[in-house]
Amino acid sequence: MGKVTVRALRAVLTVVLTGTVFVQASMVWALGHDPEDGSLPLTPMRVITILGMVSAQVALVCVWRLVTMVRRGTVFSPAAFRYVDGVIWAIVAAALLWFAVTAVNAPGQREDPGVTVIMGGIGLAILGVALIVLVLRMLLTQAVARDGEAAQMRAELDEVI
Repeated sequence: MGKVTVRALRAVLTVVLTGTVFVQASMVWALGHDPEDGSLPLTPMRVITILGMVSAQVALVCVWRLVTMVRRGTVFSPAAFRYVDGVIWAIVAAALLWFAVTAVNAPGQREDPGVTVIMGGIGLAILGVALIVLVLRMLLTQAVARDGEAAQMRAELDEVI
């Protein structure tokens, strides 16, 4: 990865992380100060939003650490799995939180249940992203194994020479 790419990605991650912290702070403040008007159960939605921001923050920190490992050339090591797993679990948590939003929103959609079905489909799509990252983790596993094999072959070749 080039320096410009790493800096651009880190700038985006910083902006998103700052934004999520701002949203979390706003939601925590609103939990104690803003009365519900009865149109939506705001307290559960706010709690779900706060937890959703936590899952996004976990994913952002894990991606930041992976970018650091790529930059240092250490991404093909077992240490990278911890961060990839963090991203996977953060995405799964986000999908579960989306299903919770769907469940909270469903009673208000009795006249038009299609909205609830669409929201459920979006939750499945989020789980699909987690599965894609899981496949990428499997590719990383293979790459780490190949890197280890290559290092072993180089060591054997150095002994021969």
